[in-house]
Amino acid sequence: MKRRDFILKSLTAGVLAGAFFKAGALPKMGATLNGKSNPNKPLDLVAVMGGEPVAMFTKAIAALGGMGVYVKKGQTVVVKPNIGWDTTPELAANTNPELIGEIVKQCISAGAKEVYVFDNTCDTWDRCYNNSGIEKAVKSAGGKMVPGNTENYYKTVTVPNGKKLTEAKVHELIINSDVFINVPVLKHHSSAKLTICMKNLMGIVWDRRYWHKNNLHQCIADFASWKKPTLNIVDAYRVMTRNGPRGVGQADIVMKKALIISADMVAADAAAAKIFGTEPSEIPYIQIAHDMGIGNMNLDELNIERIKA
Repeated sequence: MKRRDFILKSLTAGVLAGAFFKAGALPKMGATLNGKSNPNKPLDLVAVMGGEPVAMFTKAIAALGGMGVYVKKGQTVVVKPNIGWDTTPELAANTNPELIGEIVKQCISAGAKEVYVFDNTCDTWDRCYNNSGIEKAVKSAGGKMVPGNTENYYKTVTVPNGKKLTEAKVHELIINSDVFINVPVLKHHSSAKLTICMKNLMGIVWDRRYWHKNNLHQCIADFASWKKPTLNIVDAYRVMTRNGPRGVGQADIVMKKALIISADMVAADAAAAKIFGTEPSEIPYIQIAHDMGIGNMNLDELNIERIKA
């Protein structure tokens, strides 16, 4: 991509992201894309823009009633960021470490017995954990890092509603924990177009090669029907707009300073796609998952609160 075209694309994405946040009252409770509000209906999604990762998450989870709504005393929690790449936080290939640290801290404050964090990384796992900054943030917050690099950690599960993917080997933490918090970073992906909530679930399975060889988008949607995360938190602070999923350098990154939070993976992915500058229907797995009834990509049907940090 030529530099001029990249700048124009980035500007267009910024305008679309701004339009998403300006739609409806801001920060009126229950504001939806069509400007209506329903304060008596539970929120489907919260979108925060213009702040730092910890501040945006704090406001987002407060709008949903606090972490105590999702994590109860004595429960075991697994937090799944994207830690797939041996790069520093500034390159936005992995989830922001400050955000992960705060999520772990709030889970413990809510009474969690244990909070585990892991990913089935693409680069060498211990280097990814260290150089992403996530390992340090998790341990400082009182959480535990767990490897995902050995097949023995994974157990076979069936995917009853799968069309292409009918079974998968899933990390035992996901199977055994009480609460599953999915925390992807929004970024470009060469095969899937975008990697967000549903795509991030590929980091909890062992054999991803099958997905890539057997209709990747359908497999992503199929697996999303197996077990829905308790909560999805999209890190859109720094967004990799090209050369994903690993990226090349700072020229790939646009500062969006945004965060999406929802229990609905499809809704969260749809909103994040808008922030990226793409219509949700242009990402096949989002459309497929919506059609399968896994979640709702029609944002104008949802009760959304937008917050300016």
